[in-house]
Amino acid sequence: MARPTPLSGFPEWLPAGRVVEQHVLDTLRRTFELHGFAGIETRAVEPLDQLLRKGETSKEVYVLRRLQEEAGSDSDTAAAEGSTRGEKQLGLHFDLTVPFARYVLENAGHLAFPFKRYQIQKVWRGERPQDGRFREFVQADIDVVGAGELPYHFEVELPLVMAEALGALREIGVPPVRILVNNRKVAEGFYRGLGLDDVEAVLRSIDKLDKIGRDAVAGLLVAEAGATAEQAAACLDLAAISGDDASVVDRVGTLADAHGARTELLETGLAELGALIDAAARRAPGVVVADLKIARGLDYYTGSVYETVLVGHEQLGSICSGGRYDTLASDGANTYPGVGLSIGVSRLVSRLLSADLVRATRSVPSAVLVAVMDETHREASDAVAAALRARGIPVDVAPSAAKFGKQIRYADRRGIPFVWFPAGVTADGTETTHQVKDIRSGEQVEADPATWSPADRDRWPSVVAAG
Repeated sequence: MARPTPLSGFPEWLPAGRVVEQHVLDTLRRTFELHGFAGIETRAVEPLDQLLRKGETSKEVYVLRRLQEEAGSDSDTAAAEGSTRGEKQLGLHFDLTVPFARYVLENAGHLAFPFKRYQIQKVWRGERPQDGRFREFVQADIDVVGAGELPYHFEVELPLVMAEALGALREIGVPPVRILVNNRKVAEGFYRGLGLDDVEAVLRSIDKLDKIGRDAVAGLLVAEAGATAEQAAACLDLAAISGDDASVVDRVGTLADAHGARTELLETGLAELGALIDAAARRAPGVVVADLKIARGLDYYTGSVYETVLVGHEQLGSICSGGRYDTLASDGANTYPGVGLSIGVSRLVSRLLSADLVRATRSVPSAVLVAVMDETHREASDAVAAALRARGIPVDVAPSAAKFGKQIRYADRRGIPFVWFPAGVTADGTETTHQVKDIRSGEQVEADPATWSPADRDRWPSVVAAG
């Protein structure tokens, strides 16, 4: 069999990389639960028409040709004929927000609102693979959803929860993060005050500012949003405003006055943005920054929007994004507004590994390798392993009864810190006691399987800053 070629965009970490990923996930989960978020999981597939509600994403969805929603449909025949014959086509979910909105609608009668949930799952997106962008990857989301209404203070709370979750990773060498925030009401109020009615087209253009630059975006605003050169310049001047204190609100107001663009919606958005910046300055100084170019080019955001970058790694793009949405979860009679943020866990982990920012202390869970004197004594080695495991110590048993030096090297290659030599009788009739060797220091001492334990730092693999 020929050696297989890796599939681009589908990351598979080596065991040490998986330890890093699991540490990140455990840290996020623990922080989310500390703040009262309940964990859920949703199915991997959704009706295609629901997935496409999110905006310009039709090229990103992996469509399932043979799996149809309606029971009893002859999906093989339908696929062969290139027709769904009335069945709803299904696609793999490309984020967790749209599935969560559907989950809320289906289970509203069983949920207590406001409902706070976290969700950690794989998603699939058919975009071009590149640094930090994958076709299959793990996301970690938090959302708060209300029934009928959702107080603004949740738009303040969520980015601060994320700041805490990502800040908890600093101890292992993850760079600091900066959460960039804007408010769709500010943007829409300003654009409408300028006389621009196609707000979505303006937002989609502004969202491309970092990718294509000011001049190209100005051209898009004229060509696609119907802006004049003066209106385009005003939109770009708004996008250039940023800061981490209340002066941002004053600067936006001054710009709006200069263009006669004051609107009630703008005033509401500025009040909300100012409240978020003030709260963040007290609780997470320097972490949350107002950045008026943050647009989030998706149709359903209605209030605060967020993007998060790793300081010193801004070229990677946003590792965490989201915002307020009011109508995504609605059945016509009832609406469940929400606000959420999503971390691209695979994007974050890929940068931590590729830039050698963190490392796992070992690639296997085992803290101890129990040596085997010879195959007739393997049962004695297994008994030691069982005694240690019964007390929560992860243990492996040597795969072969090689010379002890070779068994020690086997442990060393895997990063296992201790080798256990069971009590027994050697070939020359000498009785030996149980002994455990720290192969890092060379220290070897007598030990009892019923009482001995490694230091807490050695019991399980951990993640530390590289170097």
